[in-house]
Amino acid sequence: MYIDAVFEGGGVKGIAFLGAIKCLEERGYKFNKVAGTSAGAIVASLIAAGYSADELKQILFKFDFTKFQDKDLVQSLPLIGGILGLVVSKGIYSGDKFEGWLKCLLEKKGRVKFKDFIKNDEPMLKIIASDITKKDLVILPDDLKEYGIDPLEFEVSKAVRMSMSIPLYFKPVKLKVKEETHYIVDGGILSNFPVWIFDVEGIPRWPTFGFKLQDPAPKPKKDYISLKEYIMDIVNTMLEENELRYIKNKDFIRTILIPTLGVNTTDFSISNTMKQKLYMSGYNSAKKFLETWNFDEYVRKYRMK
Repeated sequence: MYIDAVFEGGGVKGIAFLGAIKCLEERGYKFNKVAGTSAGAIVASLIAAGYSADELKQILFKFDFTKFQDKDLVQSLPLIGGILGLVVSKGIYSGDKFEGWLKCLLEKKGRVKFKDFIKNDEPMLKIIASDITKKDLVILPDDLKEYGIDPLEFEVSKAVRMSMSIPLYFKPVKLKVKEETHYIVDGGILSNFPVWIFDVEGIPRWPTFGFKLQDPAPKPKKDYISLKEYIMDIVNTMLEENELRYIKNKDFIRTILIPTLGVNTTDFSISNTMKQKLYMSGYNSAKKFLETWNFDEYVRKYRMK
């Protein structure tokens, strides 16, 4: 059975999505359209490019995520690089290494630009970002026309780079429109879980599944020992707000909730042991979800008027 899929943002916690995808693949589900925010955008783009859960597990379990903490010339300055990075580059880290890494993976599948993700004249991939200049949600590739950019010629790795540019952590991507510069950052600050994005009027041909990360209650903290720790808590508060209270019942029933086992968004030094635990959390969560999921019942209850 085909499904459309929407993946929430969540940094390195997104490894849990791979286990859920593996479970669905084993049960015969095939992905049609996919969308995502931040880490979810990474997974969505690679799934749309043709990577299987096993391929992604092999890639991501071998990869050292600390390589994504690359710095530009300003950020690399001793002692003052962190502060100057925030002032000049608008972030502690660059994000360039990530973009190059993703582009390389997409090139291996022969899908680099949004025009490579078109099927039956419809885009199979949507990426969510935030334009903090005009304080608005950006759906890529759709909204690129507003910036005078040909959506089909835009590189997917750049779009995902926009979506995962955690404010203050990674420098934003700049888009120039005439005399104005737009700063594009992590889509999670406006819509971390856009499960609505593929909804249509009436009865859908197949379901849309949401993949949402469920964080434990935060532990109390005595005080901050560094500016970086303080900034990271600001970032995590922005990106990890408990959206469950805002999810309507029709969306909750089609959402796979995956416990994140206390892993934080920016835990780039995550061990392979913890990666495996996250993977199994995703697998078991999808398995539990499918035990009660019934598409016909969903349609009768929420889509028939």
